[in-house]
Amino acid sequence: MPFADELIGRTTAEALTNAVRTAAPDAPLKALRAATSALEPLSLRERSDLLRDALIEDLPGDYAAFARTVRAARDSGPEFSGWLIWPVTSAVAAKAVDEGTDEAFDDGLRLLAELTSRLTSEFAIRRLLNHDLDRALEAVATWTASDDADVRRLASEGTRPFLPWSARVPGILAEPRATLPVINALYRDESEYVRRSVANHLNDLSRRQPDLVVETAAAWLADPDDSTERVVRHGLRTLVKKGHPGALGLLGFAPAAIEVTGPRLAADGITFGGTLSFTATIRNTGPEPARLAVDYIVHHRKANGTQTEKIFKLTTLTLEPGERFDIARDHSFRAITTRRYYPGTHAVELQVNGIRSGRAEFTLLPPG
Repeated sequence: MPFADELIGRTTAEALTNAVRTAAPDAPLKALRAATSALEPLSLRERSDLLRDALIEDLPGDYAAFARTVRAARDSGPEFSGWLIWPVTSAVAAKAVDEGTDEAFDDGLRLLAELTSRLTSEFAIRRLLNHDLDRALEAVATWTASDDADVRRLASEGTRPFLPWSARVPGILAEPRATLPVINALYRDESEYVRRSVANHLNDLSRRQPDLVVETAAAWLADPDDSTERVVRHGLRTLVKKGHPGALGLLGFAPAAIEVTGPRLAADGITFGGTLSFTATIRNTGPEPARLAVDYIVHHRKANGTQTEKIFKLTTLTLEPGERFDIARDHSFRAITTRRYYPGTHAVELQVNGIRSGRAEFTLLPPG
């Protein structure tokens, strides 16, 4: 992930200020100039919010006047793009909501759709969804038929239940079927960019509504195109890792007669920053070919001595009757920013078509 100053730094802020100056030459832009010098200690979101607030302060007046200036800045040239769009779209959403009229709300949505190809409006639209979910979704539904793939993607990505870096929309979490018309309209989209968003949207829904997701995926597979199976497979990835029977069955991973040996550990203890090496063997003992989804689970020790698990994908394969598959895997315990390791007892086990087996414990040694 790039650093904040590589995305929204002085250069970005100056580009935004210059574009606004071109569109509104009489505006003093004091707040934007001050914000440009105040970015250094802030996180990426804080930088975006600071520029959003400065933009609103420097362009007082009603929503209509603000939107005219933004459109004029957009029309000033291709430089009005990239990460400066995040604070701009956030400002558009804030002004539209604060205005409190249907006209401002509807035009705010239109302007976000117009700007999304310059970076994305997926974060800003959350404010409008939170303000009036039904009205916003009416507009979003029309975007699914847009000629612009960026706008179609915005329809799916902007309404994702758990969109990264964004505010949650309680109305969507409370009524997960609310966004089904959007992804139902887009799962066969001609653009891989759009279809991938649809798959991620479906995966988001699976966090709270697994049965609804399996029902939706089954309907898609009943009316597919050449890409549907891939979309469904990506959308069900979390459910497959969790061993959800419906998701596994939908993808052809039925219960199978197999024999699992292992995991066998290369060592019972590993050092901080070291590698856990293990092997295992899977054999099809049944009379029919077996299609298998093979994962492994690492049970990490927590600070309080309990354990928390993380599932990692190994492979998918088909074994003929009597055929065996040998697994050899190295799992790194190098330092990463997303997990803190604690010394003590950990464990690893295999999961095949949702069934766990062969839990093996090992010790993560204290740092030397």
